[in-house]
Amino acid sequence: QVNSKTTRPDDGICARAKWAQNATTVAGGHGQGSELNQLNFPYGFFIDDNQTIYVADSANHRVIKWERGVSKGQVIAGGKGAGDREDQLSNPSDVVVDKDGTIYISDYKNQRVQRWFQEALSGQTLIHDISAFGITQDDQGSLYVSDFRKGEVRKWRMGEAVEQGIISEL
Repeated sequence: QVNSKTTRPDDGICARAKWAQNATTVAGGHGQGSELNQLNFPYGFFIDDNQTIYVADSANHRVIKWERGVSKGQVIAGGKGAGDREDQLSNPSDVVVDKDGTIYISDYKNQRVQRWFQEALSGQTLIHDISAFGITQDDQGSLYVSDFRKGEVRKWRMGEAVEQGIISEL
């Protein structure tokens, strides 16, 4: 699986290449708002092998999935107003999706990392008491989370018990 957050050194693009100054909108583009064809302060995003884009739609307190070529997204996490219940998010800032389609979310204002399985109606808090802003995952499944408040990036390995959460269930 291609991790859209990893730079590939041999991508075949000349280091002096210049990008065209026009672009194609692939998610949102209908003004700022809360409709399924809109985003409101989109922060982090992830692109999977099928070119599906998962966006942390921060001010709408949701993660929205945009499949290639569609005009509207689909809410796959949150979207029930800001809050700290397991079915709510509060200003999510980033998202990463593993090879099984499980979604990991930096839920910034709730100071937690949540895991949402495909088709789930709510998430599970994996890590709490962390000002989670950015999140990514390596090929071994370890999660890397930037802690905005502490000024650090932390790594959680699969199967490790941690005092900040229940990451041991990964």
